[in-house]
Amino acid sequence: MAQVQGRSINLALAERGRCALRGIGIETKLIATGIPMYGRMIHDLDRKRRPIPYGKKDQYNLSMDRRKLNEDLLTNAESFANVHLHFDHKIVSCSLDSGKMVFERSDGSQVETEAELVIGCDGAYSTVRSHMMRQQRFDYSQEYIPHAYKELCLRPNDGKFAMEINYLHIWPRSTFMLIALPNQDKTFTCTIFMPWQNFDEIRSRDDCLQFFRTHFPDFVDLMGEKNLLNDYFQVSPQPLVSIKCEPYHVGRTVIMGDAAHAMVPFHGQGMNAGFEDCLIFDRILDVTGNDFVKALPEFTKTRNADAKAICDLSMRNYIEMRDDVNKLSFVVRKKIDYWLNKVFRSRWVPLYSMVMFSRTPYNDCIKGRQSQDKVLQAAGKVLMVAVVAGGGLLLQKNYERILGNAASLSEWLRKVFAGAVIQLT
Repeated sequence: MAQVQGRSINLALAERGRCALRGIGIETKLIATGIPMYGRMIHDLDRKRRPIPYGKKDQYNLSMDRRKLNEDLLTNAESFANVHLHFDHKIVSCSLDSGKMVFERSDGSQVETEAELVIGCDGAYSTVRSHMMRQQRFDYSQEYIPHAYKELCLRPNDGKFAMEINYLHIWPRSTFMLIALPNQDKTFTCTIFMPWQNFDEIRSRDDCLQFFRTHFPDFVDLMGEKNLLNDYFQVSPQPLVSIKCEPYHVGRTVIMGDAAHAMVPFHGQGMNAGFEDCLIFDRILDVTGNDFVKALPEFTKTRNADAKAICDLSMRNYIEMRDDVNKLSFVVRKKIDYWLNKVFRSRWVPLYSMVMFSRTPYNDCIKGRQSQDKVLQAAGKVLMVAVVAGGGLLLQKNYERILGNAASLSEWLRKVFAGAVIQLT
C-alpha cells in the first residue's frame, strides 16, 4: 500500500465511527490499535499546560493511525469471498445510469466493467461526483479556507512519549495553531495549521526557527531544532477544502464520504461521518428491501442536511481550537454545560458531546445548541433583573443609614463603584 508523505493527519475515532465498526464485528479488534484521548491539553505561550476534558471522565476519542486503520479495514474486507480488491485502478469515466465504468492502470491500459449499483467513495476530488455535476439541477459548492497545513513528527524521548499520552495537544495562537496526536510507536503526529501567508513568510531555516521559537517555544525544546527543520522543509503546505453538494445520487450511482461531503479536519468527523453514511445506507436498504430505486433518493433525503451541518460545525471548531480555548468565556461555558448535563442528563447534552459521543443527527446537534443558548440568555436576563431588583430593595431598606454615613449620595456611589472595581481587579 503506497504511503503519501505529509498528508496523513491522524484520525479521531468517535462513537459514530465505532458504531459502524461494531456493526460489522470488528470494533474491539480495531480500537486496540488506538490511544484514548480524554481531552485537550492546551500549551500556552508561557510554556504552561492546562487540560480541558472533552466531557465526562469515561468519554474519550481514539487517536488512530490512518495507514494502519486502512490496512486493517482492507484485510477484513478481503476475508469475504464475494469481495474482490483491485489496486492500481483509477476510475476515469462512469455512466451514472448504466453503471458502466472505465478504470486506468499505471501502465496506461484500461479496464471496463459494469455494476448494478455504483458507490463512489473516491474522495474530495471525486471523479464520480464530477460526472454527477454534468447533470441538470445538481448543486455543488466548494470552499478552500485561507489556511493550509504541514505535518511534523515528534519523536520519543529516551524511548518514552515526549508529552502526556491521553490528550489531543493544542498550541492555540488565535489565527493559527499546532496540534499533536499520540501514536502507538510513542511518536506524536503533529500538524501546524495557519494562513498561507504565514507559510509564505517562512523561507529559510532561520525564519522557521524564529517563528517556532516565538510562537511554540516548548515545542522546539521537545522536537529539537534539527528534527524540526528536517520535517518542516520536507513537504509543501497542503490546502484544506470543504465541499457540499446535492443530490448524492444520480441513476444507479451514489456518492458517500468525502466525495459527498468533504470537510475540514477540525472536528475529527470526516471518517466518522463517512462510516455513518454506511450505517444509514444499510438501514435504508433494509427498509426498502434492497430496492435501489427507492433507497438512493432516500439516502440523499436522509443524509444531506446533516452532512452540510457537520461541514459547518467543522469550520466553527477551528475557531474554537485555535482561539476560543484561550478565552475565559469558553472555559466558563464548558463548566456550565458540564454541570447542567450532570443535573439534567440527556435533557442537556453539550454540543461537543452530541457530535462526538452520540449519534444525534448533526443538524439536531446545531438545533440543540441553539436552544441551549436561548435558555442561557434568558437565564442571564432573569439573573440580571434579580440582581438589580435585589440591589434596589437593599438600597431602599438602608437609604437613611447610607445617607447618614456618607457626605452625599454621590460620595456614597463613588465608594460603592470604587469598591466594585477593587473587587474585580
